[in-house]
Amino acid sequence: MTVTETRQQTLAAPELTHKEILEILIGLLAALFTAMLSSTIVSNALPTIIADLEGTQTQYTWVLTASLLATTVSTPIWGKLSDLVSKKLLVQLAISVFVIGSALAGLSHNVPFLIGARVLQGLAMGGLMALAQAIIGAAIPPRSRGRYSGYMGAVMAVATVSGPLIGGVIVDTSWLGWRWCFYVCVPLAVVSLVILQKYLHLPLLKRKVQIDYLGAVLISIAASLPLLWVTFAGTKFAWMSWQSALFVGGTLLVGFLAVLVENRVAEPLVPLKVVRERTTALAIVASLSVGVAMFGSALFLGQYFQIARGYSPTEAGLLTIPMMLGSFIGSAGSGQLITRYGKWKRYLVSGGVLLLAGLLILGTIDHSTPYWYVGLGMLAMGLGMGMTMQNLVLAVQNTVDVTQIGASSATVAFFRSLGGAVGVSALGAVLAARVKDLIVAGVLAGPNGAEAARKLQEGGSGSTSLLDVKNLPPQLAALVRHAYGDATGRIFLIAAACAVVSLIAVIFIKEVPLRKTVNKVEVVEELVED
Repeated sequence: MTVTETRQQTLAAPELTHKEILEILIGLLAALFTAMLSSTIVSNALPTIIADLEGTQTQYTWVLTASLLATTVSTPIWGKLSDLVSKKLLVQLAISVFVIGSALAGLSHNVPFLIGARVLQGLAMGGLMALAQAIIGAAIPPRSRGRYSGYMGAVMAVATVSGPLIGGVIVDTSWLGWRWCFYVCVPLAVVSLVILQKYLHLPLLKRKVQIDYLGAVLISIAASLPLLWVTFAGTKFAWMSWQSALFVGGTLLVGFLAVLVENRVAEPLVPLKVVRERTTALAIVASLSVGVAMFGSALFLGQYFQIARGYSPTEAGLLTIPMMLGSFIGSAGSGQLITRYGKWKRYLVSGGVLLLAGLLILGTIDHSTPYWYVGLGMLAMGLGMGMTMQNLVLAVQNTVDVTQIGASSATVAFFRSLGGAVGVSALGAVLAARVKDLIVAGVLAGPNGAEAARKLQEGGSGSTSLLDVKNLPPQLAALVRHAYGDATGRIFLIAAACAVVSLIAVIFIKEVPLRKTVNKVEVVEELVED
């Protein structure tokens, strides 16, 4: 086949109809919904799960962090593979791994086993997040993509809404138990497999597969070291110590080596040529900050309502509806408007402002804050997340050709997940330290304060976890509730500082008109049926 014939075949590849796109999206979004559901169910049911498995606050954080870490380190690998091999095969593999991880999580009898199962779920979630963006980018021109990206954001919002509610109902239903929080995700994942097998048929650029194994290892290490550092600093060793210096220095060294490798290999996991572009670089900065704000703060709302305010898991799920409603409206609404008018930067800036405003409001809450005030902060934060998360990916996809759509989309998702993973770990450490200080201060103010505080620091509350508030002595339970309520505001203030960085980044992003074709340039590789 000559170059001219190949080019004509490439350019003649028909664009999918609206019906064909929706058929693919049904299966794709079903899988994405399942993955998001697993995360949000856990976030609300986790106080009950950790109490039942006799875990600690650090382990509470790591059940969340382990999944986010696995998602982070695997995202660029999935994204790059999607540019080289069948997207259909990869998304089916990711769904299968997710089913296995969910089943194992439901069988957990201790926290370390649960964390291991969550790692498997995280690996699959990394694939689903990267592949969903890559498949949409390969099937839909950027000008029309906002509409479908809005659907994706809306599904993620619905999953975030229904997850806490389903998790709360499961935990509050004695004959089910928390293990069904993981089992319930399996049937929908199987349904999505069947749908994708039938309807997902994309043109595949037939290319020689070259996997950057060394880059994958270095990027994984560089992403893991800061996460481990913020988890152990302040408890196992001081923030200003030689151990901290080793973690920071190791991160910088491995990160430098990763850049060298990615700059030299033929098929880099993170294409530096794309990353160096202004739009992509600023989107990465914004995504990292949004990740901290989104994952790092939102996942602790369920803990705030249950521990600090004394609500049941079901009630806690209902109380977070303003944030999820805001995310739904922000994502779906901005997506429709972008497709209609072709302008996207205004929604990024507006989203950044709303995200910052919501986090600042939530930064002032304590154990006695009226719900309407907390709800206002959650609504603003949800609107901001919905208007920024998907549209940052859209801005980057508009600057690259379809041959790099997987790697570029995965790069943005990678840094968003990295920000979320570091944010959850760091904010969890801040919360744990602050809660401990407040509880100790409260105990010291009581009778026999010094002796009681010493015992609390050495052995906690005996065999009962402080997260299991219902089984604590009444006076200690009240103290724990007040401590968690008063400490939570600090988390949102830290997240607000990250949101400032995100807002500055999106202000400086240059708006480029959305193109109306899938391909940015003519490509000469041979097309085959996926």
